[in-house]
Amino acid sequence: MSTGGAALASAHLPVMFAEVMDGLAVKADGTYLDGTFGRGGHARGVLQRLGPGGRLLVMDKDPEAIAVAAQLAGGDARVSWHRGSFADLAGWSLAADGLDGVLFDLGVSSPQLDVAERGFSFGKDGPLDMRMDPDSGESAAEWLARADEKEIADVLWTWGEEKQSRRIARAIVQDRATKPFTRTAELAGLIARLMPRNDKKAHPATRTFQAIRIFINRELLDLEVGLDAAMARLKPGGRLAVISFHSLEDRIVKQFMLRHAKAPPTNRRMPIEIEFTPSLRLIDGAQKAGEAELADNPRARSAVLRVAERLEEAA
Repeated sequence: MSTGGAALASAHLPVMFAEVMDGLAVKADGTYLDGTFGRGGHARGVLQRLGPGGRLLVMDKDPEAIAVAAQLAGGDARVSWHRGSFADLAGWSLAADGLDGVLFDLGVSSPQLDVAERGFSFGKDGPLDMRMDPDSGESAAEWLARADEKEIADVLWTWGEEKQSRRIARAIVQDRATKPFTRTAELAGLIARLMPRNDKKAHPATRTFQAIRIFINRELLDLEVGLDAAMARLKPGGRLAVISFHSLEDRIVKQFMLRHAKAPPTNRRMPIEIEFTPSLRLIDGAQKAGEAELADNPRARSAVLRVAERLEEAA
């Protein structure tokens, strides 16, 4: 690894690093895919454990993340990168021969949150964008300018579980008639006026920003497709590790792993045995960050890691 890569790695704290490395159980000659490269904290950990015959494949939607990945690949022939969503991993030819491990570190990364110009944070005023890939799709500002009240309310409720979704949507539509929302502070300010903040609670805009970000980036739809794609490419004995940061993500991951690991419950009124062959083995259940990590990185508090191992195909 180059010294430049090491310096870049130090700027980002990868969440639950030790737990992820243990979960992936990296083999020196294996092929591993990090579907959410970010700034490469987890990917570099995998690379350190690979031998000369190992391969590291990395993906990310974010061009800034891919620039870091390209720099890493330029200094290490074992690394290959692809700009795009992990939902497309099954179509990447380098993954076609099978993978010994797949990692998804979901949600928005610390570098994205920390840069006001990306528009992810209500705590920093910036353009109301929220796209992980700023060259693709519609920005949050563009969507809020055209969506009707019902669509906005549905997004806030479905992806943010925001109880005041209708009230917020109504106020957005009323206010944009005078001036479109183009800045994060404008949207956060509107919500703060509607729902004054209790010092002991999160900022009232938290759920709204989460919902719009998930919708704009198709995060949960991509997750469902990406999990199926990872399953299709994992070799027997390969590990799938997923870090989620809110209940909507974790529910999808948990249900996916259970569906492949355990037989569906039988109906007591119709006790017909359904033949079931598990294709995943659950590893260690839901894991949370330890107190030492939380002291250094409070953003890890909501992180949940789930790991599963691909089983041999039935004969």
